[in-house]
Amino acid sequence: MNLLQLPAHALTRLLSPAGRRARLSVLIYHRVLERPDPYRSGDPTLAEFEWQMAVLARQFNVLPLAEALTRLTAGTLPARAACVTFDDGYRDNLTVAVPVLRHFGLPATFFVATDFLDGGAMWNDCLIEAVAGADAGTLDLSDLGLPRHDLSDVASRRACLRTLLPAAKHLEPGRRAHVVAVVAERCRLRAPPQPMLSTPELKALHAAGMDIGGHTCSHPILTRQDDASARRELADGRDRLAELTGSRPRLFAYPNGKPGDDYDARHVAMARDLGFEGAVCTAWGAARPGDDLFQIPRFTPWDATPLRFHARLLANLARRGTVPARV
Repeated sequence: MNLLQLPAHALTRLLSPAGRRARLSVLIYHRVLERPDPYRSGDPTLAEFEWQMAVLARQFNVLPLAEALTRLTAGTLPARAACVTFDDGYRDNLTVAVPVLRHFGLPATFFVATDFLDGGAMWNDCLIEAVAGADAGTLDLSDLGLPRHDLSDVASRRACLRTLLPAAKHLEPGRRAHVVAVVAERCRLRAPPQPMLSTPELKALHAAGMDIGGHTCSHPILTRQDDASARRELADGRDRLAELTGSRPRLFAYPNGKPGDDYDARHVAMARDLGFEGAVCTAWGAARPGDDLFQIPRFTPWDATPLRFHARLLANLARRGTVPARV
């Protein structure tokens, strides 16, 4: 059989059959932008998200994540099973993404970091806004042990962020906050961005029939936390979401989510002990029956055309799922 000659629908079904040989694709998004933003090229625009969801609705059976995990364990997943998830809790999840999801009749799970509700901003958004809005010139961070950056045009600002964001990501939280504050001051950021959900918007997201999952309070890299602090992040985030929505979160997403680097077996055990029914990470691949429900793989599709997008979905189906995180 020449697989390349099969219709797309048949090839998807072949790679993702029903039942005991099923494979589950879980997509991860963060933001969906109303219009293109040169500083957030990794996030789809509304137009891109619309055709992505059209492909997904046409080629896959999209399930709520909690249901999919239950059926994965029971061996009753349908062929071509997939789920849609969002991380962090951005306002555009409600205002831009949800109308598209509802148009196609697709469920999704939204993992929300509770400290950023009601006017908060994540450190990366502060850096992006500061650099994007800075006057032309040079950003000198040599006193912080970081490079000097040219900010003369969009291309140079993008290059600055490609260096600055990864450098700041794994800093100790206090050190990272200091770096963000210095960059904001030197770039003359007038006010921090406020891209996250408010409490009424979170409730509206839940009322729209979307599942809300735990994502800690402050989105720390859990391996950089002592055990008591990490457990408190999971538990307090869970309890705050339960208080706001009236529904205890069933699922959890590890912040950043790379097995062994951003979380390890201690945090898997914490999620189980705190009553979550499953958890997701950011290792690529498709989940299969017998995989650890607390280390379900997810992947980020970024392709610019429907054909390439579907091809990446197929490639991810053929990929083995996560390697369990170890202490």
